[in-house]
Amino acid sequence: MNKDPYDALGLKKTATDAEIKKAYRKIARDSHPDLNPDDKAAEAKFKAASAAYDLLKDPELRGKFDRGEIDATGAERPERRYYREYAEAPNNPYGGSRFDDSMDASDIFAEFMRQRAHAERGQSYQDFDARGADRHYTMEVPFLDAVNGGTTRITLPEGGTLDVKIPKGTDDGRTIRLRGKGAPGYGKGKPGDALVTIYVRPHPTFRREGDDIFITLPISLDEAVLGGKVQVPTIDGSVQLTIPKGASSGQKLRMRGRGVKGWTSTKRGDQIVELKIVSPPVVDDELAEFMEKWRKKHKYNPRKGMKT
Repeated sequence: MNKDPYDALGLKKTATDAEIKKAYRKIARDSHPDLNPDDKAAEAKFKAASAAYDLLKDPELRGKFDRGEIDATGAERPERRYYREYAEAPNNPYGGSRFDDSMDASDIFAEFMRQRAHAERGQSYQDFDARGADRHYTMEVPFLDAVNGGTTRITLPEGGTLDVKIPKGTDDGRTIRLRGKGAPGYGKGKPGDALVTIYVRPHPTFRREGDDIFITLPISLDEAVLGGKVQVPTIDGSVQLTIPKGASSGQKLRMRGRGVKGWTSTKRGDQIVELKIVSPPVVDDELAEFMEKWRKKHKYNPRKGMKT
């Protein structure tokens, strides 16, 4: 992993939040493993950028890194005191002790001798239990997986995978907490959590605003004039919608209960269908002749009243 998250994103330490997000998304688009199969360099670049973004997008974590309180993995860098160097050495049997900064030299010596007595009696000593750190990830999911729910597997920056259950109604920017999936704890401490921020991939047909779904529905000239029933896509599949006679482009029809049920909603939103009249691909002589005759008897000006 790149030791400097700013270098991983190609940025300076003064980069704004918007610049950090823009840099990450560019690398994700160019180097994602799904788009570059068997390209180890691209995969490594993506992993490094993901880890860097997870750290820098969080103002609190970024501040801690900038102040040197945590490293690029999010692990804390505890301040060390000169009298702790020996006590915390890997092979020191008395390394479980933690000395308060207010202790004087005699206190430290007494604690050291107490730990030594424990060791000489063959007793293990460990008094430091702490919960593991939370780990932060980002994940892009398809639009329909976000609104309908599903399970998506992500590749972790340090290797390995994690299956993430996407609840129904998940919106863009929502963070999901996976308890116990973070860094391991210390001693008897519990592991931390994984915090996964969801980014929803745009859909070519559907657009979400709150709990409502919006689509633009092309209709033919005869459907607009005569009305009728047409098939309309929804997030649950295609259903029939009645087009009223004399429909116009820009007219909006509401399909109640065909939207999204959000995390905090008690009921589903609606689907708003905006009509768009599409002329025939070829205007043949028959249609042109008919329209000429119709216009002579029924000519109207839809722009009447427009101000310049």
